[in-house]
Amino acid sequence: MYWLFHAACWGLLAGMTKHLRSQFSRRSFLAACLATAASPLLAAAPTVSLRPRLRGAVPDVADAVNEMLRASRVTGQVAFAVADAKTGDILEARNKAQGTAPASVTKSITALYALDRLGSDHRFATRVVAAGRVNDGVLDGDLVLEGGCDPTLDTRALADLAQQLKDSGLREVRGRFLVYENALTPLHTIDPDQPDHLGYSPAVSGIALNYNRVHFEWKRNAGKYKITMDARAAPYRPDVTIARMQIVERAAPVYTYDNAGDADHWSVAKGALGQEGARWLPVRHPGRYAGDVFATLARSQGIVLAVPELVGTMPEGEVRATVQSPPLREIIQGMLKYSNNLTAEMVGLAATRHTVARPQTLAASARQMNLWAMASLGMTNPAFADHSGLGSASRVSPQDMVRALSAAHRDARLRPLLKPVRLLDKNGRTTHKHPVKAVAKTGTLNFVSGLAGYITAPSGRELVFAIFCADEEVRARITRANRERPQGARSWATRARRLQRKLLARWGAVYAA
Repeated sequence: MYWLFHAACWGLLAGMTKHLRSQFSRRSFLAACLATAASPLLAAAPTVSLRPRLRGAVPDVADAVNEMLRASRVTGQVAFAVADAKTGDILEARNKAQGTAPASVTKSITALYALDRLGSDHRFATRVVAAGRVNDGVLDGDLVLEGGCDPTLDTRALADLAQQLKDSGLREVRGRFLVYENALTPLHTIDPDQPDHLGYSPAVSGIALNYNRVHFEWKRNAGKYKITMDARAAPYRPDVTIARMQIVERAAPVYTYDNAGDADHWSVAKGALGQEGARWLPVRHPGRYAGDVFATLARSQGIVLAVPELVGTMPEGEVRATVQSPPLREIIQGMLKYSNNLTAEMVGLAATRHTVARPQTLAASARQMNLWAMASLGMTNPAFADHSGLGSASRVSPQDMVRALSAAHRDARLRPLLKPVRLLDKNGRTTHKHPVKAVAKTGTLNFVSGLAGYITAPSGRELVFAIFCADEEVRARITRANRERPQGARSWATRARRLQRKLLARWGAVYAA
């Protein structure tokens, strides 16, 4: 059944090719294919190519490259491929079929997936709904804060909602205050293997405030600490009650976390604090967090709300206030620039929800993205396990990544969103003035470094490339508690990045013609 499905899809696609020149103009056709692909029988990506393989014989890696690899002192495996952007012909490769953890390079595929499924002008909306009758400014019913999958929602946006609510004439709510976060299935964290206190692995749900992070600040005065937990976004600094901190006399660990059911309970080692400081901690109850902050902001407008409660099904009612996100293209550009994991997961999950159905896990949504990448980008065996690359289970080969970037090159949807890469001058310093120009998405995990994107040679020839470096043996020995800053990871990553930049300069010079 699986292969009959794909044979039928590609038979139809072949007949449509003459009329559909853009890789992203097949939305209605692929939507039907992916809707069918939601069947449990199709949960795993095929291992056989559905597209012709990249053309052209690949020469042996030059002695100069082998010497470059030896001199780099990058331990573990190095895999790469570079190809002509227009033809897809591979020009040079090493371990080109080897699947490697792509880290945040994953976000470039997520960007293409979300833009294709949702559209570059798509905006996410967060609403306040009155589920009941409003008479003379009094709501005889429940008020609902409805999350709409907006990864950019911040405290200023909630303040705007509270102001709109007041301007609509609402003065009093006699029912409950509800929060609906189930537009996306709530998940406790992006990657359970990360330490609890790392802000780049927060909870995921259909509502996310301040990237689901809370600001913890401490100051010592006369030997005593004053601490705050707030949801700051200038000019607002509302305190929060669902995240609580206790200072404890101990040497280690620095932070501990306890899930109290409806709140995040933290403790911090007193000896690690110093005189003063601050950091963002992840939020594990995003719906309650957003509700807590919105209730504070509504109170400042004279509207008193009850303690927020989560609701699993969105009630019907009248929309009293709405804020919208920037267009998706702007969100994607920010995601690629700052490599925000929560944004990647939310837009990826929203793309799957829009195409097929609400996925229950990140892995289930990533499987749909894998199928889409085979159909739209010509990848043969992508194995993404999430949309951010934070988890270590994802695998992709350099040749598959080059296929995807070559396909995306044809409509130039991705390249303008990528960051420039500074190459090395003759003194080994990074510079913007190098004659070889490159834009790319980076990816970094402990002892994993990836880089994939586009090169413009001095002659104007355009190339696509993917480089993945990984020392899996060393990674396997890192304990969960030490994953924030494991010994040797920073220096290894520096060496890997220098190697990558040297390879880019080589390719831009050698394959300029």
